[in-house]
Amino acid sequence: MHEPSMTAGQALVRLLGNYGVDTVFGIPGVHTLELYRGLPGSGIRHVLTRHEQGAGFMADGYARVSGKPGVCFVITGPGVTNAATAIGQAYADSIPMLVISSVNHTASLGKGWGCLHETQDQRAMTAPITAFSAVALCAEDLPELIARAWAVFDSERPRPVHISVPLDVLAAPVARDWSAEVVRRPGRGLPDRDSLDQAALKLAAAKRPMIIAGGGALQAADELRQLSERLAAPVFTSVAGKGLLPPESPLNAGASLCVEPGWQMIAEADVVLAVGTEMADTDFWRERLPLRGDLLRVDIDPRKFNDFYPCALALHGDARQTLAGLLEHLPHVQRDAGAAIEAVAYLRQAIRAGHGPLQGIHQAILDRIAAVLPENAFISSDMTQLAYTGNYAFTSRAPRSWLHPTGYGTLGYGLPAGIGGMFASDDRPGLVLVGDGGFLYTAQELATAVEELDRPLVVLLWNNDALGQIRDDMLGLDIEPIGVLPRNPDFAALGRAFGCTVAQPRSLDELQQELQAGFARNGVTLVELKHACAH
Repeated sequence: MHEPSMTAGQALVRLLGNYGVDTVFGIPGVHTLELYRGLPGSGIRHVLTRHEQGAGFMADGYARVSGKPGVCFVITGPGVTNAATAIGQAYADSIPMLVISSVNHTASLGKGWGCLHETQDQRAMTAPITAFSAVALCAEDLPELIARAWAVFDSERPRPVHISVPLDVLAAPVARDWSAEVVRRPGRGLPDRDSLDQAALKLAAAKRPMIIAGGGALQAADELRQLSERLAAPVFTSVAGKGLLPPESPLNAGASLCVEPGWQMIAEADVVLAVGTEMADTDFWRERLPLRGDLLRVDIDPRKFNDFYPCALALHGDARQTLAGLLEHLPHVQRDAGAAIEAVAYLRQAIRAGHGPLQGIHQAILDRIAAVLPENAFISSDMTQLAYTGNYAFTSRAPRSWLHPTGYGTLGYGLPAGIGGMFASDDRPGLVLVGDGGFLYTAQELATAVEELDRPLVVLLWNNDALGQIRDDMLGLDIEPIGVLPRNPDFAALGRAFGCTVAQPRSLDELQQELQAGFARNGVTLVELKHACAH
């Protein structure tokens, strides 16, 4: 008897396994059955989420912690539109994500027949928020499209890719087995030698060089540290680059370009080297940074060189290879780092001294977190005032340890991204920082967390019974606050209903004890901290 032939859906799942995919997030539906036929025996773990937006955010969190593309399976139409917010967030923050969805039968596309889940043009819905969105019109298109997706992940600015597969293509038997046809392209390459020479000379001649490193530099931590020490150059990071220098490094200026002391310090630089960062106002909290010196930019995206911050010198290439090249090309300079170290020490002191009353409360909470956070833990945060302060005031111990929805800025990110991050390793505990408003966007994903996780995930719910930032913004603009004081549920009862262990500390001392207990407990702990208890 001959072996029955595979469907394209089965072959696609097998192909993903051969690309190294070990986890997919999704919700099975009548339109994705052929993908699910391929999962048993594939070696790929399927994580059932409770909403497709949660699947997208989990894939994002998985990608940020692991460095590998996060993958999700969603159905035609509403599955795609539900996931679109998460795709948009991943696009804004340059996160590699592969979204595989079904789409209606080939014969019906664009016809408006009123088929189940039908849209006019599904590809057009995700095209603006992906590196590319494509429809596989036959099974043979799939290996080519997957190879093209990995070319984005390996060789270009990493961003989401959406591939739609019509129902008839998913179910059709493949004429030949292409499930092992893996094509991985070499990495991102080096800038030309002249550019490296010019950049090295500019950096060597600089009197007060400084570095800004972003999410594009996450693989370049060692080279960044060496270059910083060679040049005696303080290193600022974007939120995505937090942890690139160890906390104890005296040249670690942190993600502080969003506050006055950081702005004052970068204005003193005569040369700024920006590595793998789009230099966005969502990191700087002002329209334009006060850069007075020459700007050198290292980026894989050539569009960045002539955008809002045009550069004196463009280094088009991979961050790690480019910094290694600069280290080789640098003339041997002996620098006294004293002044730079002193400036960073003053910066750190000024940030703590400059907190307003609310930021002071946040800092007190963040200090308690730092006291008990396990060495290898990561933190996933939502759009909440506590996290906005943490973006610059909390020191990350390593890269891929602080997840925040910086560019797109969506509420509801923190919890599902934190759950996704838990699947990226076998041993890292997680902490979620979320406000009461954002928590209710994706609270249903607690069901996934309780069902799937056997390691510590602590969810710290900062409950001020308000959309606090928006209320403060309204008051600041003399607008009568409307719609910012929601009636919240009993969060403790909600957490227990999902099966979480629940704690409601009444002071910062109790908070520290409950966090410590949560990190010692395998499973999900919901810690609700009320605003009044943090004073």
